[in-house]
Amino acid sequence: MELKRRLDLELLLVFGLSLGKSAVYSVLALLAALTAETGLGGTTTTINRSEAAQQWLDFGYQLVGNIFPLVPVALVLFLLGAGALARIGVFREKLGKQLLVGFALAAAIGIPGLGLYLGARTLGLAAKVVATNVVEYWWTIPMLLLSAVGASLLEEVIMIGYVFTRLRERGMSDTKIIWLSAILRGTYHLYQGFGGFVGNMIMGLLFGYIYKRTGKLVPLLFAHFLLDAAIFVGYAWASTWLPLN
Repeated sequence: MELKRRLDLELLLVFGLSLGKSAVYSVLALLAALTAETGLGGTTTTINRSEAAQQWLDFGYQLVGNIFPLVPVALVLFLLGAGALARIGVFREKLGKQLLVGFALAAAIGIPGLGLYLGARTLGLAAKVVATNVVEYWWTIPMLLLSAVGASLLEEVIMIGYVFTRLRERGMSDTKIIWLSAILRGTYHLYQGFGGFVGNMIMGLLFGYIYKRTGKLVPLLFAHFLLDAAIFVGYAWASTWLPLN
């Protein structure tokens, strides 16, 4: 019983510092959008935004904005103790095959995900999501790629690797863990609207199932990175020929 209480407190603190906090803010953002005069479909949310007019200051904001969210990742690895990476499924063996699986996974998710977003926008069930409005400097693309790396690490290390490890120790079944993780993943994307919730929950169910079957986190990390990198870097180009507005 003492172990369960300790794990419950640890999980509560970790999520209070990271994705649980994001979930609460996302629910509030959704409520604000639903009660706005324009409605959910008339609202806009920006993922990567410029924070200052001066280039050097904007660079500083972008850099720290991408680094500080990695602190919870370091925290959970510290809490898991010796061999933390191996415990959550980060292995170098057959790395090429793991990356190939991640690439295939990203392709399988990306196209249906885009279709779901466009459909939700048409029905007024999703906010307009602007992937980036960062001014184009020499460092913009590297910074957007760093943002994609950070999002991948934050979500997959915590939502999959850490959550599975700790909840298994607590005695929860894999099926319950998969659903709990997926629902929370969808919840902290509610700022995008109901389409974002459904799409990310489905992604969470798929990732959870694959992790249960393989025990490998690298394919999920790579798939998530590729998805976000394509969205962040390719947004300006794609918005010229896709009805993203």
